Amino acid sequence: MLTGKKVVLGITGSIAAYKMANVASMLVKQNCDVHVIMTENATQFITPVTFETLTKNPCLVDTFERKTPVEIHHLTLGQTADLLMVAPASANVLGKIANGIADDLLTSTVIAATCPVIAAPAMNSYMYQNPIVQENIRRLKEFGYTMIEPEKGRLACRVDGTGKLPKESVLVEAITERLTGSEKESANQDLSGMRILVTAGPTRESLDPVRFITNHSTGKMGYAIAEQAKKRGAEVTLVTGPVSLEIPKGVRGIFVTTAEEMYQEVMDRREEQDIIIKAAAVADYRPKEVNSEKTKKQEGTLLLELERTKDILTELGKSKGTKQCICGFSMETEQVLSNSRAKLKKKHADMIAANSIREPGAGFGVDTNHLVLITEEWEEDLGMLAKEDCADALLSRLYAIWKQKQKKHGGI
Repeated sequence: MLTGKKVVLGITGSIAAYKMANVASMLVKQNCDVHVIMTENATQFITPVTFETLTKNPCLVDTFERKTPVEIHHLTLGQTADLLMVAPASANVLGKIANGIADDLLTSTVIAATCPVIAAPAMNSYMYQNPIVQENIRRLKEFGYTMIEPEKGRLACRVDGTGKLPKESVLVEAITERLTGSEKESANQDLSGMRILVTAGPTRESLDPVRFITNHSTGKMGYAIAEQAKKRGAEVTLVTGPVSLEIPKGVRGIFVTTAEEMYQEVMDRREEQDIIIKAAAVADYRPKEVNSEKTKKQEGTLLLELERTKDILTELGKSKGTKQCICGFSMETEQVLSNSRAKLKKKHADMIAANSIREPGAGFGVDTNHLVLITEEWEEDLGMLAKEDCADALLSRLYAIWKQKQKKHGGI
């Protein structure tokens, strides 16, 4: 697929550098001409000889390394390549590039490049979450660099968090799609530049170390919304409870378990969002007391005292900005429209997407849904659709509401 394509891989000092040997090999197997630039720190994790063996091209490290014939590598590589990927991209290198610092071969090549540049950050989760690092990433996006979001998992520093370099196949797919034009994005990029937060899936509320209260949500509707929003150009954050789905490509995934965790993650990010869509099935109640040991069986009835969790949609409705758009979901078993309209008013939402769990083909764990979109002024019955089509219709209506708010309050 990549015959005739030239790709430069920029590798920085991270334990994840070992993954790039497989990336290089996978690209070469697709007849890609692969060139590798390493920082000095990267050579402490994997040797340049590895990449020279795989690519059959010199692996460059030193800006002033002498070659015959003499070639200004930091100019020629970035200007003759079809694509440049920096992976793993350390906080140090991201900060340099974002601020125009070119003090080694890799940063010089990136800054002088005329080809598309993709970066895949990988680092300690606390470093990744640092506002300075996030600001540098934001700046790079504004400058036109493509970012591949790091994954959440067990890091080399023995911390569980976000900062893990995605698996090799994800990196190769990003390169292949960019070079072959096979990326399946919507031709409609109406949400480009917008920030959209979506919640999805269930929450779990522990009774003891073994048991928890949850619901039947699989997250399919929320994930479909996040994926369609990304395809239409939005910058999407997905706050998700425990599900078996993969985060859609290009979407930033935030993983939570409890209602309280979801509340905190959403409220911490609410002010920077243009649209927030609450598709998660959040627990309304949690056990008032959580046993530190497994609850043993006993004769007779077990009484469990529950307490209310925080109502995320209500808090969003109370605190939303004049130009923000808030949408909630209403899963009902009876009086769907009246209950959902009451929820719209009580929660101060801009729109409620209502559906009935009683209807075959709608609700949890299926690929279709039957939504009725409700605002103060109108109701629209979408009928039974694939969840991706439901997501597209919902996003279109929310975008129209958002545009009206911008006009009313001087946003556009």
